[in-house]
Amino acid sequence: MAFDAFLLRDIGIAIFIFFISHFFIGLILRNTSKNLPPGPRGWPILGVLPHLGTMPHVTLANMAKKFGPIMYLKMGTCDTVVASSSDAARAFLKTLDHNFLNRPTIIGATYLGYNSQDLVFAKYGPKWKLLRKLTTLHMLGGKALQNWANVRENEVKHMVRSIHESGKKGESIEVGGLLSCAITNMVSQVVLSKRMFASKGQESKEFKEMVVEFMTISGINIGDFVPFIGWIDLEGVVGKMKRLHKRFDEFLTKLIEDHVNCAHERKGNPDFLDIVLANDDDNFGERLSLSNIKALLLNLFTAGTDTSSSIIEWALAEMLKSPNILIRAQKEMNQVVGRERMLVESDLEKLPYLQAICKETYRLHPSTPLSVPRVSNKACQINGYYIPKNTRFNVNIWAIGRDPNIWANPLEFKPERFLSGKYARIDPSGVDFELIPFGAGRRVCVGYKMAIVVIEYILGTLVHSFDWKLPNGVELNMDEAFGLTLEKAVPLSATVTPRLVPHAYV
Repeated sequence: MAFDAFLLRDIGIAIFIFFISHFFIGLILRNTSKNLPPGPRGWPILGVLPHLGTMPHVTLANMAKKFGPIMYLKMGTCDTVVASSSDAARAFLKTLDHNFLNRPTIIGATYLGYNSQDLVFAKYGPKWKLLRKLTTLHMLGGKALQNWANVRENEVKHMVRSIHESGKKGESIEVGGLLSCAITNMVSQVVLSKRMFASKGQESKEFKEMVVEFMTISGINIGDFVPFIGWIDLEGVVGKMKRLHKRFDEFLTKLIEDHVNCAHERKGNPDFLDIVLANDDDNFGERLSLSNIKALLLNLFTAGTDTSSSIIEWALAEMLKSPNILIRAQKEMNQVVGRERMLVESDLEKLPYLQAICKETYRLHPSTPLSVPRVSNKACQINGYYIPKNTRFNVNIWAIGRDPNIWANPLEFKPERFLSGKYARIDPSGVDFELIPFGAGRRVCVGYKMAIVVIEYILGTLVHSFDWKLPNGVELNMDEAFGLTLEKAVPLSATVTPRLVPHAYV
């Protein structure tokens, strides 16, 4: 028996040595035979994963200062390239966009995204094109956005009245929860023809917590990069995802069932979910499965709401940190809008300083600090470097926004930088690679137009309608919490004082 135990131990050691040797020999041969981009040496098997810490976007930005804007590294056993400058991002997302149209298989998309059946992680092809077409044509495109402008206006009024009542009572405003409730209701009225939450309360709070958990646990997980140990679930992430998926699936299943049961009430006036459920597009030869539809709804109610609310929360926090910015924005609004009425969307184009505040927030606090990963379909060359097939690719959007080669005083929140000079006309929709908060290329965020309108409109309304202050004895915390979205580690709370005439809040 003892001999057998020693034999098993020796066999195990031999197998371990074989895999370690194979890993290093393969790495050495690849680096010597191909001109890979420079990058840090990692640990055996784990690569650079142990070095990333809780703020991988910051760690990768610091690595890029040493190794350059196109950096190759081993994330576990996966070849990975990170672009950390606007020129590098342009080379990948414009010149070679066709080679990076697919997503890698990751745990979050598998367990939360109905096995990558959603718009974000679906394979590039007919089904993804159908999802994008339906969403753009009937909800998020320019004409569709105009069609539901009244929904946004009504929901903003609900939000302002709620804040006004809390302000009269001297209550602190929990900004994140308030924004999540308002934006979710905007989306649900277009998707479902009804407000999901009658008011900000326990139900909306629980939903916001589910969304934040979704975005947080969908970040970087060891099992995504070291597949053969993924089944162990060292971090307990898979278990959390399965439990969260069950809650979301029950929510979405009931939502769809209730919607189908009352379809007769919307005869001749279908909403977005009616259109998606009835889809049959000959151009793509595809029909959406129930999983596709659930996954799409999950996109709209998570990424579609959380990214916008996080940007607005960061913008308000920066204005509380620098009250002179808040005062200047309000002065602009006094001149354009006055204090006799609430701000409306048609005012936005006349408020360049408000737009500059939004752009500065995209720059310093991008909702997605590391772009959703892509993967190369085949080997390619870029800037003289060899990129192997099946290499994962990320843009460090956070690093580009803080690049001193682009931005003067990059750590300073200074909206004025967008009012004159070469960045006065910068477009955050993926055209100008110095500012790509929504990504770029064919897989740019499908909801970027909606996000820009919603962010400017809600932020402008909050700034115009109220004076904002921190509660007595509360210090402003600007720490980040990393996930698919860049949340504030400590949610923002504030007190308000009305700025408009009383009848404007009615």
